[in-house]
Amino acid sequence: MRWKVALLTASDKGSRGEREDTSAQVIRELIEEELHGDIIDYRIVPDDQDEIRAALIEMADYYQADLILTTGGTGLAFRDVTPEATLMIAERIVPGIAEAMRATVIQRSRKGMLFRGICAIRGRTLILNLPGDPKGVHEHLMAVMDVLPEALDQVKGLRGEQ
Repeated sequence: MRWKVALLTASDKGSRGEREDTSAQVIRELIEEELHGDIIDYRIVPDDQDEIRAALIEMADYYQADLILTTGGTGLAFRDVTPEATLMIAERIVPGIAEAMRATVIQRSRKGMLFRGICAIRGRTLILNLPGDPKGVHEHLMAVMDVLPEALDQVKGLRGEQ
């Protein structure tokens, strides 16, 4: 089975075309090579809760993505609101995945504790927030890549209850 994956970048500069979205390129490569997923939607929105929330809802409900990966907006800056927007549309949270990302990255850099990303479920879609820089994206996503197929199977109802 090939997973349907949507990518959402939250970036004021990126949405204005003032910055190349290199983090999304890293995500695309990892999803295609490691998860064997297909990118079904990709967009860049400003760091705005309403725009992030609307994009997440459309990706989950209309495009029926199995997995939505966000990049950007997970730090401590005033405009970093991706986790809040994700929580607003989430039906359930999956704290262990975000905790595993943080724990892995903190081993290499104490700055990893400043990452506020979350993992949540909306319907049959798993949503995972990632940092906004390519190195951070790679480190955080690879920290949990091995469990994503199992998580997606469970969210999609492809595995029976234990």
